[in-house]
Amino acid sequence: MERPTGVTILAVLYFLGAACLGLAGLGFIVGGSAIAAAAAKSGGPGAALFAAGGAVIGVFCLVFAVAYLVLGIGFIKLQNWARIVVIVLTGIGILFGLLGLMTVMIHMMVFQLVFQLIVLAIEVWVVVYLFKPHVKQAFGATSF
Repeated sequence: MERPTGVTILAVLYFLGAACLGLAGLGFIVGGSAIAAAAAKSGGPGAALFAAGGAVIGVFCLVFAVAYLVLGIGFIKLQNWARIVVIVLTGIGILFGLLGLMTVMIHMMVFQLVFQLIVLAIEVWVVVYLFKPHVKQAFGATSF
């Protein structure tokens, strides 16, 4: 069966996310060490903290970049495990988004409210789309 267009779009978005996270990770690692070097020259006590912080955040970003890359490849190859992982992670994102939406509504931050609603709508669309019969069939899913 041919890959649905929506699945291809999601795969491309995962590849773009992997690229952005990879660049961010490298930026944090390099930036943290550059700031640490500058702080060390000026005799600042936080040089090691900047380097370690940049390295930790950078590695965290790189790990997620690899995960996004693997999910994108799984979508391109129509692997059902990738569909299930995205459904679970997006469902978790929806739950946290609802919590964030309640916080935004309490503080009445209009622009943040609109942004949060857009993000939630996209996440709900992704889950609904991945449960559509023709998408499940393309992934070879029999249940779930």
